[in-house]
Order: sequence, then C-alpha cells, then structure tokens
Amino acid sequence: MPGIRTNAAAEVLGVSPNTLRSWERRYGYPVPKRTAGNHRNYELVELQALRDALAETGNISSAIELARQRQAAPANDGSLFTAFENFDESAADRAVEESLALRSLERTVEELLLPAIDKLAVDPEREAELEFASRWATGWLHGARRLASAAARPAGILLLDSSHGQDVEEVYTQALDLALRRAGFRVLVLSNELGDERLDRALGALDPTAIVLCGPGADTQGAVKLVRKIRDLGFVAPLYGFRADGLIGAAVPSAGSRPSEVTGMLNADLRRRATQAFA
Repeated sequence: MPGIRTNAAAEVLGVSPNTLRSWERRYGYPVPKRTAGNHRNYELVELQALRDALAETGNISSAIELARQRQAAPANDGSLFTAFENFDESAADRAVEESLALRSLERTVEELLLPAIDKLAVDPEREAELEFASRWATGWLHGARRLASAAARPAGILLLDSSHGQDVEEVYTQALDLALRRAGFRVLVLSNELGDERLDRALGALDPTAIVLCGPGADTQGAVKLVRKIRDLGFVAPLYGFRADGLIGAAVPSAGSRPSEVTGMLNADLRRRATQAFA
C-alpha cells in the first residue's frame, strides 16, 4: 500500500511532525519506509493502530507496546463466522471485542468481519445467515463510524453506492466509509441512482476531491450515464471504482477491492496532485 508522508501521518495521530519524528527516534515506532528521494513513508494501518492505542492508554510508551502487540496478532480465528452461522448476536459482539483487544480496528474489519461476510455470500443455502450477518455488520460499522474523529483534512470523498440494502456490497461500502473517515477524509455516501438536481446539490456541498463508484450493482451502461452526468454538471474530480469490476474502464479505473487499498490509493493520489500543484 502507498505510504503516507510525515505531515499527513502527524495529522492522523493528532501530533506535530516533530513529535512524530521524536517518537520514531526514541522508540523505533512507527517505522517509516524511505522513498527514492529519502522521504519518510508511514503505513496507514500502523498509524491508526498507534492512534487507537494512545487514546486508550494516554501514554506513548504504553501505546507503542500495545500497538505492536496488535499488529503482531494472528488474522482470523473463525469465531465471528461461527456466530453468524448460529444467529448469535452476543457471540458476534464478543468475537469483535476480543479481536479489537488484539488487532487494530482496520485489521478487525478486513481480517475478521469482511471474510466472514464473504464466506456466507458464496453459499446460496445461507441467505438467512447472510442477511443476519449483514444487518449486524452494518449496525456495528455505523457505531464505529460515530466514534471516528472529525475530519482532519479538507479533502472530501463522495461514495456512490449501488447496493440494495442489507447485502454484501452495503457492508463493503460502509467499511470503506469508516476507513476513509478514520484516515481523516470528509465522506458522503449516497445512492448512485440520484436524480440530476439532487446529485448537483450533493456535489456542490461536498466539492469532492474524488468520487468512488461502489459495488457491481450498476451495469456498464448505467455507469457511463452516471459518469457523463457528473461531468455535465461541471465536476472534474477523478472517478474510481470499488468492487465494481463491470464498471472499470478508461474513465473509471479501479481503486481496489479492500478499504485499505482505496484509502492508500487516495492518499497517494492526493500527494501526487499536491506535488504537481507546486511544481
């Protein structure tokens, strides 16, 4: 995943760049990679794990120890999938709480929640279990979103959702919404079937830096009309597709299939455009 430069990384943590560099020197964490130009590039997941741990402990040395433990935790133990199989809401709550004690929220979503949803989605005999899991997941993601910090950057991202309620794609769109908010973006999620006037109002209010078409629910013809509509309204923000393989083309390149991939790509895109603006 593309890294994050020092100033943006400091914004994610809510500290100054000097403080971030002092932590790196003193504790050896977070650990940036170096670009060809010798600039620091931090991993977003590592920064978010440290931010969450610091909020819990209030002490940087304890927070770094906790963040390292969570980053080293194993991936998926199958407990959430079992809870969904048994329609057991309490067990699902417990599985996620136990995961959050070991992993960052981002890892919990991508290594525990989404794989459990995907596993149910491929089995046509488990429609009831999938509906239960989707309802539980969207409720939990909404709760986590309410706890996300206020946007730390002016960049706004518009997610145009093609899901039809309580399905796999709605869970993925909500997971992407949460990931972007926790990365500091302003986010607006709307249906991809908005009329021209409503879409114009939404675009004008958000003035998005990027627009993401989410899910395969719109056919290619519908996607072409939507892209044309956005361009006819005078908005030139780049468009991307998320889990929208049928929509991908020259006008709508893929941003990835996981929330962390999209977040990393948008961070890299913003950095590239900022560099070009000052060139």
